[in-house]
Amino acid sequence: MSDQDDTAGTDSDTADDTTAESSTTPSLADDAMANFPVPDFENLPEDLQERITEETERAGFTPNVFSAFAYKPSHFRAFFQYHDALVEDTALEREEIEMIVVAVSGVNHCYYCNVAHGALVRIYAQDPKLADQLVANYRTADINETHRTMLDVAVTLTERPMEVEQSDLDRLREAGFSEEALWDIAAVTAFYNLSNRMAMFAEMRPNDEFHTLGRN
Repeated sequence: MSDQDDTAGTDSDTADDTTAESSTTPSLADDAMANFPVPDFENLPEDLQERITEETERAGFTPNVFSAFAYKPSHFRAFFQYHDALVEDTALEREEIEMIVVAVSGVNHCYYCNVAHGALVRIYAQDPKLADQLVANYRTADINETHRTMLDVAVTLTERPMEVEQSDLDRLREAGFSEEALWDIAAVTAFYNLSNRMAMFAEMRPNDEFHTLGRN
């Protein structure tokens, strides 16, 4: 191999390293939301920097919801602590959590959550079409009756909370959900109604990467 070939190989390796580094370096996009200013990463408290760095390394990019909630650090901490509890201490499968999020976000017309959690539905359900079906109309999606019952209750709690009755809880029990799972269904639904409304009020924009994740 000639010296020229050696140099070319080194340049290629360096380019690859630079690309890898840039994809895992936290970057708070200025256009993560339209209605409030996105802070500079360097000015954030250390614990927020650590959490955003961890998520960036895991995902390969910085999800815009992290950039947006960094606007108010105390709310960032509370929001993501509750999010972590919902997905880590739960009687639901992660696929079921994301199905609830997308069905709820669909009826709320939350662009950010439809796109971002639609990607997670595709990944966890290993189904490239399910998220689109849930966003359009979960009642016509290719899901089983257990999950249809779950989403019926979640959407009722979202759209008409005063109409939730004991019979709705009984339907979930009859569908096979445990008492803890009933609580978790309601908690996920309530949390993402909050998330939808904050995303819409701040006009958060989903990262381009979310649109293509899990499509293949």
